[in-house]
This record gives sequence, structure tokens and C-alpha cells, in this order.
Amino acid sequence: LMNEDIRIHSWPCSYYLDTSKQWVSGRLSLTPVAIKFTADKTGELLVNFHLSSISEIKKESSNLIFSSLTILEKNTKHWFSSLQPSRNVVFNILEHFWREQLLSSQGAGAEAAASQSTKGKELTGLLTGSQKRLEDTAKVLHYQGEQFDNIMRGLNKIEGDMDVADRLLTELESPSWWPFSSKLWKAPLETKPKETATVSDSKNQEGIIIRIPVIITHRTDSNVKPGKLTLFASGLEISDCNSQVIHRFESKDVDDIRVHTPYEISVRQRFIGKPDTSYRLLSAKMPEAIPILEMQFSKKIQFLEDALGFVGARKSPQVDLGTSIWQAATGLLGGVVQPSSPVGGREGMDNDQVQLQKQEKISQEEAKELKQILKKLKGLALETEAELERQDEALDSITTSVDRTTLNIDKQNRRIKKLT
Repeated sequence: LMNEDIRIHSWPCSYYLDTSKQWVSGRLSLTPVAIKFTADKTGELLVNFHLSSISEIKKESSNLIFSSLTILEKNTKHWFSSLQPSRNVVFNILEHFWREQLLSSQGAGAEAAASQSTKGKELTGLLTGSQKRLEDTAKVLHYQGEQFDNIMRGLNKIEGDMDVADRLLTELESPSWWPFSSKLWKAPLETKPKETATVSDSKNQEGIIIRIPVIITHRTDSNVKPGKLTLFASGLEISDCNSQVIHRFESKDVDDIRVHTPYEISVRQRFIGKPDTSYRLLSAKMPEAIPILEMQFSKKIQFLEDALGFVGARKSPQVDLGTSIWQAATGLLGGVVQPSSPVGGREGMDNDQVQLQKQEKISQEEAKELKQILKKLKGLALETEAELERQDEALDSITTSVDRTTLNIDKQNRRIKKLT
């Protein structure tokens, strides 16, 4: 599970301490679930409250206090001033995480609910995460399969054009008295524009894998603005709040992605002789996007020191689905996940289910939910396997077609040289 004490950001500022009626300098810190303020001189933690307890965040000023940020927590108003790098930056980031916290299922009673979670809920959470990852993988594979299909269509067209060229060359090599020369010349030329039109019409319209709200920083600018990050199978897109595209990176354009923390990444495209195109993106939902980025850009993604703990924590339960997760649900999985073994009959599965409930104190509802998730996982796994096999066959066909076309081109080149 995510470490809730991880520090997402901290900013130097002053805090108005009501008990002593004075401003105290220190650092305002944000974690995934809380806001804290630590005094510089004493190191004392003067502020520490859950994001879900906040009812309002405002930019305010008065006769005595200028350019301040106020946070209304329950019935207490906290004043922060002299915020660096600027009040707007801190406001945008705090508001983003506060809003996402309210929207998420981890509301006010998150900690209480977590302490009461059963083994069944833990297992359901893990399997649901696995299902989501498998669904994302299937989307990427589906898009990749469409690309292979497009390549095959393109190669088939090339082969068709080569046949036309072959007929034309045959005509040129034929005696002058051959009666059908003009028709052979005209027919292929008339059909070509129509063929090119169909290619442009079938322009790929890919689906969205995930879209999350983000706080955007461009290059090294200190200003930040809210927007959205959209991940496609072919790349990623950064847009503003009005869905106007700020920048789109195709997969080949991305030179590196750095994961600074589980909540913050930077994406960069390098250029020679001009500045890099670089965006830094911060989001409460970033932990959901990082596994997809890791899958798509495995050779270009780099986890920095502050993010390494997150990677270990996230990967350890899911690196091998045949170990920890599956072992925790041996009874259920025996009948559902292993298609090679005889389905063991419903009776055997039900016995396993009862045994699992007794061992791990899983309720009937949780056992049913796990059963449904596992069925979906099995279906997704079989679909993914079938798609991979299909793509293997497509790659073989593409290789054969390319070899055949290359030989054809070499042969026609020799024939053209003879004609000239």
C-alpha cells in the first residue's frame, strides 16, 4: 500500500500562531492525505490535519495580512503567508489534492475504514488492481494489433501496385504491335487516387487508456496551471482545463520520463540546437497512470530516489501473479484460473470457497465478488493470449510480405535498367 507519510511537496512560508498572536516561519508540507506545518526554529509540528477535514481553501488579504492563503479546517481558520515560490503555485497544488481527496473513496473515514478492512477486502483490492492493469494492457495490445492490420493493408496495396508495375513493364517489353497498350496505361493510373483516399479515410481513431487531472509546469517556469493528462496507446497528451491541447507527445517523441515521486513526473523531448520540450506534471491520480507509462515507455522511464520505495511497494504484491495474490486465494483459483485442469466441478469450487471463507474470514459477498473478478481476469488473460498469438502470426506475414516485395523491387529494377 502507498505510504501515506510520503511528502509530495513542501514550501517555505509563515504561519500565524493564534495562541501567541505572532507569525512563525517554517515549512508547509503536503502528503497524500494531510497538511502539516513545521516551525524552523523549534522543529515543532504546529499544524497537522487530514485533507478530508478541510471545508475551504482561499486566497485572502486584509489590512494586516497581504497575499495570504487560508485553510478552513473544521471550525479553525489557518493563515499562511510569504509563500514561496508564490501563493498561486501553493494554492493550485493544495486545491488539486484536496478536491481529489474529496472525490476519491478515501473520504473522511478513510483511516477508520482501512483499520477495519478484512482479508477479503485486501484481496479484492489487489485483484481489482490486477484486472485494471490487464485491461490497460489489452487496450495497448488492441491498438498495436490495429497498427499491424494497417501495415498488412499497406503491404497488400504495395503488392497490388507492384503487380500493376509488372504489367506495365511487360507492356513496355512487348512488341510495338501489341494492341492493348493504351488501356493498360490508363486503368492503373485512374484507380490509384481512389486507393490513396481510402488510406486517409481510415485514419486511426484510438481510444483513451486513462485521463487524469494534473497541475502543469512547463520547462522550469515557476507558474503552474491545472489541466489534464491523457494517455493513448500511441503517446500522451497534455491539455488545459478547457480541453485545449497544450502539447501532444507521440511515443517516438518521448526521450525520457522521470518519476520524481508517486505523484509527480516530468516528460521530455530533446532537440539539438534548441531548448528541450519539457513538462512537469503533478497529480493525486498519478499512481494510477505510472504503471501504464511504465508499460509503454519501459526503456525511457526512470524512477528517482523518492519514487523507488513506491515502485517496490507497488510491485512486490503483483510482480508475479502466481505467488502472493494467487496463493492467498488458492481455493478459488484452483477452479477458476487454471484452464488446463478440469474445471473440477462446481461442487469442488464451492467447497474451496467455504474453506477460504473459514481460513481468511471472507464473507459470502466478498467470496462472490472475488469469484466474479477472477472470471473476468481469466477471460482477459485468454483474450490477451489470443491477441498475442494473432500478432505473432501477423508479424510473420508482414516479414514474408516485405521479403517478397523487396525481391520484386530488385527484379523490376533490373528490368527497368534493361529498358533504359
